[in-house]
Amino acid sequence: MSKQIAQDGERVRDCIVIEDGASGYPLDMFCIPNHYQGTLDRILIPGGLIKDRIERLAQDIVRDFSSEGMVALCVLKGGYKFFTDLLDRIKQMNSHMERPLPLAVDFIRLRSYVDDQSSGKIEVIGGDSLENLKGKNVLIVEDIVDTGRTMERLLDHLKQFECKMVKVASLCVKRTVRRTAIVGYRPDYTAFELPDEFIVGYALDYNEMYRDLNHVCVVNEVGKKKYAVQK
Repeated sequence: MSKQIAQDGERVRDCIVIEDGASGYPLDMFCIPNHYQGTLDRILIPGGLIKDRIERLAQDIVRDFSSEGMVALCVLKGGYKFFTDLLDRIKQMNSHMERPLPLAVDFIRLRSYVDDQSSGKIEVIGGDSLENLKGKNVLIVEDIVDTGRTMERLLDHLKQFECKMVKVASLCVKRTVRRTAIVGYRPDYTAFELPDEFIVGYALDYNEMYRDLNHVCVVNEVGKKKYAVQK
């Protein structure tokens, strides 16, 4: 796991850090589906940058797991795009390796959000088939770590299956008033660290919308209201 504090007390940046107040990229410079026009503020991470960063994460993962093999555990639904692209890169690397990384996949689903707020409760859906993780190396692939409570709950849930090793890869980690980048849970592999804004796209959703965006974007108040759960 990457160290988070250097000897001089400064945080080690083990990912691309997008600072608070980052202007991002204008929407009219990229392709945005027509049905989302007027509901987004800006693009925070273009799709091309996401793919390049995933390629580097794949290299790090292959290096760390080596020939021991692993079970890649996808956290649905938001993690499916990151999971697919990450495994595609690992499989491509395997085709050129003398000793490829044995790879299996499994899936789990968690629920914690209503609209743009955490419900404060974590529901684990599925998991009946996870007995096959016993004694194996596991890579959990998640879309975003916010407070960290969701991932801590999942890691605690997996203890009963007696995995040999468990590491976590997350597309994003968010800086919030409820956690810091230094204190609290931190994934083993992180692509981007983001400011405390509600983001959508690249399979991250707002009430099941925006999963079809190719970029990570900041949703505006119009979008939140338009796609809010009807009370």
